[in-house]
Amino acid sequence: MDNIVKSILNLAVLSATKFPVGLQSRVEDVIQSINKSTEVCTIVICGQEGSGKTTLAKAIYNKIHGTFTEKSFIEDIGQFSGKRGDLRLREQLLSDVLNTNVEIDGVEMGRRMIRERLSGKRALIVLDGVPWFGASLVWECRWLSGGTVIIIITSDKNLARIYQADFVFDIKLMNVKESLELLNWHAFREAKPKEEFNDLAKTVVTRCGGLPLTLEVIGSYLYERTTEEWNRVLFRLENIPRHEVTQKLKISFDGLRNQMEKDLFLDVCSSFVGKDRAYVTKILNGCGIDADSGIKVLIQRSLLKVDKNNKLRMHPLLRQMGREILPQISGKVRTSFTYDFETPLGSGCFLICNICFFLSSFHHSGDMSLRDCLWEVIYSNLILLR
Repeated sequence: MDNIVKSILNLAVLSATKFPVGLQSRVEDVIQSINKSTEVCTIVICGQEGSGKTTLAKAIYNKIHGTFTEKSFIEDIGQFSGKRGDLRLREQLLSDVLNTNVEIDGVEMGRRMIRERLSGKRALIVLDGVPWFGASLVWECRWLSGGTVIIIITSDKNLARIYQADFVFDIKLMNVKESLELLNWHAFREAKPKEEFNDLAKTVVTRCGGLPLTLEVIGSYLYERTTEEWNRVLFRLENIPRHEVTQKLKISFDGLRNQMEKDLFLDVCSSFVGKDRAYVTKILNGCGIDADSGIKVLIQRSLLKVDKNNKLRMHPLLRQMGREILPQISGKVRTSFTYDFETPLGSGCFLICNICFFLSSFHHSGDMSLRDCLWEVIYSNLILLR
């Protein structure tokens, strides 16, 4: 394989992280292993949720993608659930690698197209969040030629054996020095804290447990806060068990400025992850929510991200936090008006506050097409209502 380390490295296409603390050495370790391979190289990046696996994979992709003509980075494969999800997953892989829109009618057709259309091609493929039952897709990619790199991101280290990975990289949690620097960048926008915050920052770091996601979310929340506010956050952290990551993340959710911002987070969490930002803004503005400013706040708090295709993304642990919150507030009224609508399933009348809780059931059932259909019907009726 060509020496990728010496290749063109200035063609970054994915947003990996704003503050790449401790990332460079990990990237170089993986690329050195890639350079040793002349066949199809399968790499598994594993580690705890929130440990920076996807960030590392994006940084690697940005470094080496310029040496590949065919490439694909499929993020959050968990969103491709059910039979239709398998089809969409293969459609995206084929569309990315062949650089054209591909539609398939069945999984078997997708397998055949991967075998026939990708055979002999040298490609870079990154599969993020691959579950244990995703092994078939990984094996299908082995029809590609020597020099192909397949990077699999998973929280389950045992999957490395199933995929017969050539190299396994188990991401370790950040050490104290790295943790403090990452927290400082998010909380102060510089590597070192202001003198009066020095001890507070060190103590917060010890409670975050070296997990990059927690450091990022807590640090973003603490940006431009007073020492009194830091102490309040520290008090909450000290009363949360170390393994309860979602409870630590919830500090940022609880600290949102108003109920509208909290509702917006839950709406995105339950129904809009992976959707176009303009589409979501249009829908929620029609529901009386100031989605424009709310989305900006969630991004500033590191509770939400927008990818290169303008799609809304949310870390799985943040989505888990949202799902834990939803049942606790599902009986509370969030707005004061109702509307009627018609669907193929019949008519209905809902409080606007119940829309996302109703639709979240379709999200968990995997019936995305029905959920999207209902959103279109609901939005059309809201426009008429206005």
